[in-house]
Parts: sequence; structure tokens; C-alpha cells
Amino acid sequence: MLKATGRGYVWPVEEYAEDLTPDGRVLEILSEHNCQGWLQGYLQTGRHGLFPTYEAFASVVDSMLNQYAKWLKMSREVPWRTPVSSLNYLLTSEGWRQEHNGYSHQGPGFINNLLTKKSTVTGVHLPPDANTLLVTMERVLADTGRINLVVAGKQPAAQWLTLDEARTHCEAGASVWRWASTDDGEDPELVLACAGGIPTVETLAAAELLRRDLPQARIRVVNIVDLCTLAPPDRHPHGMTEADFDALFGTELPVVVDFHGYPSAVHHLLHGRPHPGRFHVRGYIEEGTTTTPYDLLASNGVSRHDLAITALRHLRGRPAAAGDLAARYALRRDRLREELRRTGVDPAEVTEWTWEP
Repeated sequence: MLKATGRGYVWPVEEYAEDLTPDGRVLEILSEHNCQGWLQGYLQTGRHGLFPTYEAFASVVDSMLNQYAKWLKMSREVPWRTPVSSLNYLLTSEGWRQEHNGYSHQGPGFINNLLTKKSTVTGVHLPPDANTLLVTMERVLADTGRINLVVAGKQPAAQWLTLDEARTHCEAGASVWRWASTDDGEDPELVLACAGGIPTVETLAAAELLRRDLPQARIRVVNIVDLCTLAPPDRHPHGMTEADFDALFGTELPVVVDFHGYPSAVHHLLHGRPHPGRFHVRGYIEEGTTTTPYDLLASNGVSRHDLAITALRHLRGRPAAAGDLAARYALRRDRLREELRRTGVDPAEVTEWTWEP
């Protein structure tokens, strides 16, 4: 942008300041409520915009989100009001990677706030890789009359899907990742589900552990990119049909869900689905400090080892070896935490992990 126009600034500045011009179109300010006000005016005068901010700072504009959601709801009921471009939040610097800022910057509650608004004007998207993020942004930037929340980190990450696969996945909102499953698409004993970039990595790592150590277990892996597809269709326009929901999660299967935010958000959406008690949701439970990513995950019970332990606990027809295997995973988790607290960094076993086909 700075190749096209400078930063708008008119006061005298030191000579080392760069790209400042009185007629510059770039306006920089660290003030969430001011940025939200600018964007609302921008959208309501017929233009497009995107609001990127830290996940921890989004809650600064909770009240403004509430008012804008009400305005959108009422504007839909006025026949002469032309739809405007959707208000799109892009939340970065998610709490699972706040090694330096620590506990103060761990707060995924903006998702919960948005889910309390009218479902006709809200959406929550958790793309697991770059291609799904591209497709998600393409969709929400072309959207009108809604508030869309997209959560995506800024750290280097694995690429799970091709662009065509990402389009199909985002269109469905959630789908089975057969290449990561061990049930061959048929008759699983348990579902490992995930929503969010970091939860996807940990769920896949847990699935790999179980495939290696308990190959006879039939486990299905499901990724959720549009969170609101979990809701019944009569409660949210993105909600999956009952048939599509059953095709992913069965009707009585135990489901272990690794979620980016507070588990209550997923339970909120699942209300009204058959047998919601079979969904065992793990997520951020307000445990943290300035520590390594793996230690933060383990503190909240969502590390790959914790997920594998939870899966073993709920696996149908639980094999005799499950107890011993769970104890092994717990011991490995605890030893990894001892090591990282001594070195200050996560071990290569975690940082260099890649999916093995």
C-alpha cells in the first residue's frame, strides 16, 4: 500500500520518519473501537473492508459488535434498505501461540459473543490451512449483510488441502479427512473432530499416535471449517441437515472435539442435535502463562497426548491395552513438559512433527 500512497500525517516529524504525506490514504492507529467505527462507516457507504486484529484485543469492540449486529438485523426488515458488504473480522495472534505475551493475551471469547447474536447475520470460520483461508476470505468478502469472524494464525503452518479440496471442504463446512482416518469410511468406533489451525495439528498428531499404537481401532477424523454447521438448520442458516450431520458424526458414536476456543461455544451450537452428550469437547479452559506452545496445550488438556488419552477413554469396545497405552501417553506428555521447562523451548518431537502417510 505504501508504494501507492503514504501515511496520512500533517504534524512536523523527525527526518527518519518514512512514507508520511499530508494527503496519504494510509491511516494507522492502535485503537480497536476507532478502527471499528471507521469500518462501519466505510461499509455503510457502499464499500468493502476487513478488520484484522489480535484475538486478545477483539473484545475491546464487543459492545460495538452488539450494536452493529442489531442494526443488521433491523435493516433486513426494512424493504428499501440495500444490503451492504459484510463486516469481516480476521483474528490473528491467537492465544495458543502467545509464548511472549502470555496469559493476558489468551482470550478466544469473541467467538462466544458473536454466537449470541441473530444467526441470520453471523458466521464463524476456522480455516485449518492457507488454502482454506483463501477460500474462506473469498467467500466472506463477497458476502453481504453479515458479521463474519475468521480466525487464522500468522505462524508458518502445514498445508493439508489442495485449493480444489479446500473449495469442496469450505462448501460443506465440515468433512471427513479420509487420508487421516483408519475406518476406511465405514463403521468407525470413534470420531476425532477438530476446529481451528492448532487443534487440527494436535488432532492429526493424536490420530497418528493411535494409528501406530492401536491399529485395530477404527477412528474417523473430521475437520470443521465453518463452526456454525454444527447447529441444527432451524437454528442457523449454515447448519447441516440431519442426514449430513449423521454422515459425519453418526447417531451414537462418541466424538472427541478439539476446539480453538472455549468448549461452551461448541456445546451452544450442538444444542438441539440428537444425543449431544456424546460430544466430548476440549478447548481453552483459562489455563496459561508465558510458556511454550506445547506446554500451553497440555495445561488446557488439548495436547496430542491428552486427545489420544481422551479418545482411549471413550473408544467403543475399549481394548484391554487402552489403559496401559493411556498411561504411556500421559508419561510421555509429562516428560516433554519437564524437558521444555528445563530448555525453554518445545522439543523437536513436537516442533518438527509432520504427518506420515
